[in-house]
Formats: sequence, structure tokens, C-alpha cells
Amino acid sequence: MGRFISFSFLTSHPLLLLLIIFPIIIIIQQSKPAIGLPLSTNSRWIVDENGHRVKLACVNWVSHLEPVVAEGLSKQPMDMLSKRVVDMGFNCVRLTWPLYLATNDSLASLTVRQSFQKLGLLEAIGGIQSNNPSIVDLPLIKAFQAVVASLGNNNVMVILDNHISKPGWCCSNSDGNGFFGDQYFNPDLWIKGLTKMATIFNGVRNVVGMSLRNELRGPKQNVKDWYRYMQLGAEAVHAANPEVLVILSGLNFDKDLSFVRNQAVNLTFTGKLVFEAHWYGFTDGQAWVDGNPNQVCGRVVDNVMRLSGFLLEQGWPLFVSEFGADLRGNNVNDNRYLNCFFGVAAELDWDWALWTLVGSYYLREGVIGLNEYYGLFDWNWCDIRNSSFLERISSLQSPFRGTLLSPFKCITLLRETALRVIKHELFLTRRAWCF
Repeated sequence: MGRFISFSFLTSHPLLLLLIIFPIIIIIQQSKPAIGLPLSTNSRWIVDENGHRVKLACVNWVSHLEPVVAEGLSKQPMDMLSKRVVDMGFNCVRLTWPLYLATNDSLASLTVRQSFQKLGLLEAIGGIQSNNPSIVDLPLIKAFQAVVASLGNNNVMVILDNHISKPGWCCSNSDGNGFFGDQYFNPDLWIKGLTKMATIFNGVRNVVGMSLRNELRGPKQNVKDWYRYMQLGAEAVHAANPEVLVILSGLNFDKDLSFVRNQAVNLTFTGKLVFEAHWYGFTDGQAWVDGNPNQVCGRVVDNVMRLSGFLLEQGWPLFVSEFGADLRGNNVNDNRYLNCFFGVAAELDWDWALWTLVGSYYLREGVIGLNEYYGLFDWNWCDIRNSSFLERISSLQSPFRGTLLSPFKCITLLRETALRVIKHELFLTRRAWCF
């Protein structure tokens, strides 16, 4: 039997009723104004040069594995992929890169063809030759720039994320890439690499931010060195490219920023600092399956707020730069976690980046063509893995509140969100008002 919404349900939810009885709002489409770049911060909000709130609704595009080439270019033309990012409603890509791309000249100068040949990925070379012939004989750093340019040509903002030092899959406590002083993590080389990348992309308008390092971790991690080196890295990036947002990650795989509560980051510049955090369902093991989902959600959210969410209350932007789930839809733990995540993300209206765009990898952990079940694309990079998830995430892509949102836009966004709340049974704990 089909499902329908009863009148009694609507009358008990006056906001939903108010928004639904004015159908003209859904008919009139307000064109999206061009974002005035560069971006800066205003309290907890990221804003454009006109002071309007810009919500980062990003997807992660991986480019830090052994080939050091953005994934999927053997399957589809990069311009098509950039256009699909826009079609799926994202305004931003968090593009990952390994430190050695900027600091190891012998690596950066390898051509795409040579990089794949060294790894025995001959079939992938043929795919790139067919789909992206213009990059196959470019040096790796130039191919990386070409991807950024393609995204820019399609009005997609880019966050450059230094994901790891030595190209490869991330992350573990013992991979030598985790914290300052580890085998592959020389702090001086890291600052040199950040400076070089900031310089290369100085003046590239769609590069709006740089994430200094992904998921700090491992036995050497400590708060004292975090402040020392993250502040040095932030200053180096800002000196080389003062227009980009400077994004700082926390400890313990980017889950813990609690130490910032009582000791502020000390920088010479203002209006550019953003913090980032990660939140996955597997962080809490099988708690979502084993426990009462509502109780688990409450407990986990309390912990997230204690470790990183408090920054919003202190007036800092928080960019949840990784979250995601198995999009095949049969993982109960992930499905329950997503219900919780979506409710909190709507209520707090934070900036975010989904893991991941990737449908399959050239080479991951020794496996050629590994299927990425967290990926929006299916293995072939053509079909969408889970169209209902894509529709659901669209409810989070527009801002609910922030600076200088027009009343019309607020009402339109609230109505669209309300309809999705009903359709997907995403019941928010508080209404999201524009202010």
C-alpha cells in the first residue's frame, strides 16, 4: 500500500504545513548568485567577499595514492567528472595530494604515463589515453593542476588537502605518515611542501582553502608539537597565498580538537582560520547495531560536541571534511550512523565533505581496480551507486542559516528541506531557522 502524509501529522508540524501550502515557492526558482571569491570567515561562518554565507558542500576526490593522479581519469574525461560533481549538487571538491608531489622533484616530474608504467598499470594508461589524452604525457604536478583547472572551469571550488607524505593509502598508526617526526613526516619538508603548493595555486581563484594535514595520529602525537607545527604551517601557507582558508585538523585521526577549548591558536592573521574534523560510523565499532540507535546517537553526538563541535559555539567554522558510509545500503551500522549524522548536520548546518566521489581505484593496497563501496560513482565511474542517497544528501547541500541570507531563500530552503524530512523520515531535533 502506498504511504501518505496525514493532515493530523501536518497540523502537528506547523512549519511543514506553512511551507507546503505555498506551492508557488517551489515553482519560482531563485538563480544561485555567483560566489564572490576569495572566501573568509565571519565568526562560525565561511563567507564570500560580499559577506554572504558560503556553505562548503564538498566531495572528496582522491589523488594521493601511488599513481599520484586523480582517480577515475582512466574511466571518464575529467571535464565530464567535473560537470557530474556540479550535477550532483556539490559546490566544492576536497582534492587530496601527497607531500612528495611538492617536495620530491623526481616524482613530480614523472609523466602520468611513466607513473602508471612503473606500477604496471598498462590498462589504465590506455584508459587515460582514450579519455584524457591531454594529460597522459604531462608531469604529475601539471596533471594535478589540470584537474583543478577543470573544476574551476565548472565553477567548483577546491580545498587542497595534504593527505599523506609518501603516496599510498591512508591511514594507520604505524604507516610512518602520522605525526611530525615520523619516518615520512619531516616537519621542515612539510612546511616546504605547503609553501610550494600555496605558491603554485596563488591566483587560482577556485582554490579557496588548504587543509594542512589529514588525520594526525600515532604514538608521537602530542598537543605541544601540534601547536608548534600547525601554527608554523598556517603562517607559511598564509604568507605564500593570503587568499586561501587555512584549515587545521586535530589529533587521533582528526577526531580530537578538545585542547583548543582552553588554548587558542596563535596566528598573525585573522579571518582565514577553519578547523576540520572527521566522523564515521566505524569509529564506534558496532555500537549502532548492538545498542539502541537513539541512545547511541545521543552518546556519540555528545562526544563529537565535546571533542570538536564546541568550536561552533566558540565562533569558529567547523568543516567536517570526511564522513561517509557503505552506499550499497546493506550495512546496518552505517545506515543508523547516517541517520544520526544527517540530523546533526542539518541542525548545526556545518560545512562538510563526503567521502568519496571515487567509484574504483587504479591501485589501492596492492589491488588493481578495487571497488570503493563508499563511492558516489559505481565501479565504472558512470553510474551512480545509490541514487536515493544522492537525493537524501541534497537536503544538506544548501545553507539553512548564516550571514546575509535573503528571507526568500530561507523560506525556499526550509520548504525543500521539510519535504525531504518527510520523504526520508529525517526528523530534526530542532527546527533550522534562518538568522
